[in-house]
Amino acid sequence: LQIKLYKNGQLMQDSSTSNMIFKVDKIVSFISKIMTLFPGDIIATGTPSGVGQLEEGDIVKIEIEGIGVLKNNVFLEKND
Repeated sequence: LQIKLYKNGQLMQDSSTSNMIFKVDKIVSFISKIMTLFPGDIIATGTPSGVGQLEEGDIVKIEIEGIGVLKNNVFLEKND
């Protein structure tokens, strides 16, 4: 799957699951032997190069081929 990440419209990451050291099916198989996975569970697998600092007001958009787009606005958490 092709994965692209944009920060404020600028392409920051452009990679594919084919570049991963451990393939997705092997990761899911390994984790499934340790715990039960349920629909909606998220497995964090790391990140390709291109990471950077986020600031309040930034907009982060992630596109995953065949899955869809996730867009988030970055806000500073306010303590009451």
